[in-house]
Formats: sequence, C-alpha cells, structure tokens
Amino acid sequence: MLLTIPDLFSTEQVQQIRQKLDSAEWVDGRVTAGHQSTVAKDNMQIPEGHPVAKEIGELILQTLGQDPLFVSAALPAKVFPPLFNRYSGGQSFGTHIDNAIRHLKGTTHRVRSDLSATLFLSNPEDYDGGELVIEDTYGIHSVKLPAGHMVLYPSSSLHNVRPVTRGARMSSFFWIQSMIRDDGARTLLFDLDNVAQRIAAEQIYSPNAIRLTGIYHNLLRRWAEV
Repeated sequence: MLLTIPDLFSTEQVQQIRQKLDSAEWVDGRVTAGHQSTVAKDNMQIPEGHPVAKEIGELILQTLGQDPLFVSAALPAKVFPPLFNRYSGGQSFGTHIDNAIRHLKGTTHRVRSDLSATLFLSNPEDYDGGELVIEDTYGIHSVKLPAGHMVLYPSSSLHNVRPVTRGARMSSFFWIQSMIRDDGARTLLFDLDNVAQRIAAEQIYSPNAIRLTGIYHNLLRRWAEV
C-alpha cells in the first residue's frame, strides 16, 4: 500500500521546523547507509541523536500518534526516531531497498522496517527534480508532495530519489514496525476500517457497522504481533 497523508503540518509549522533544521549541523548522508546503499547515496543529513533532530522527531511522532489516517494505515508497534536529509546541487539516491532491521545507535532499540515514511519539508516549486520514485507490483510511482505532507509505503519496495537540479529538497524519513507484518493483510484491515467508519458515520448505531467493526477487531486479534 502506498498512501499519502496530507496536511500533517501546517505552512507555519513547517516554517518553524525549517528554521531549526537550517541552524543544525549537517553531515554526509552515507553515515546511515547500508553497504550497497553507500555507493548510491549522495545527500546531507543531520546526525542521529542531534538535539534538533530529537526535538523535531518527537514533534513528528506526537503528531503521527494523533493522526487517525496514519494509525489506521500503519497500525504502528514501533517507530524509528525520525531522521532528516537534504538534497541539492545534483545530489540523489539511487535505486535501493531499505534495510530490514534498523538499529538505534548506542541502544538496544531495534525496529523491523515494515513501512517507510517520507515527510516533505520543502514545497515542490522550491526545487527541480527530487521526486521519490517507488516501484511496486502496480508499476512506478513518482511522488513529490507539498511541504507538510507525508507518503507511506512498504519498505520492501525498490525506490530512489531523482537528482535535485535546482534549489534544495529537505525531508524527514523514518521506518515503522507494524503490528501487522504482512502488507496485504495490513491493506485489507485498512480498507475494512475505512468502510466500517464510513457506514458508522452515515448510519448511527448501524448493525452493519457494528458487525464490520467486530470483524476488523477479530482479524486484528488473529494477526497482530504486539
């Protein structure tokens, strides 16, 4: 499932986030790349554990925890602390698949990467190129969203970031371990949850909505890893 989560942050909030990120230290992005990705990756990042990254990362996680669309789609069990990258001057990230297990440096904290997320922090008109290109069974998808919008997609997908030829593309990226490991089962639950909520909104105390909600929770009970 590939899903856009719109308006996670307002224009004003993005501006405040950008001001703090602009003042932080930036280093070569290869520090978080796997062995194969080191060759393909060319960008800048804020180091893991940097105070600004921690501050903004906590804000992102708090916001996501209150976003019904994200919770319904991801069914998160663990979320890797958000990281931040910047592309400019022709920088890009060649085609790759994210590492299956992400380890938080200096801790025993590990996250299985079921879902990858990119939160755009630059508006499309501020840079040329920089599209996030995701390949799945339905084809190739080019994603370039307004600042404050986020895309969620399976970490098992091949994906790349095209060269940024003008301006700069800044974003946050991170990984989610879902309570539902299988993407197909997670998509089925997401669709079922949406239908049940839609019926409940249209028909208060609808027996069909109650039955669908029961089916949803029984499937979740059967499949969830917590």
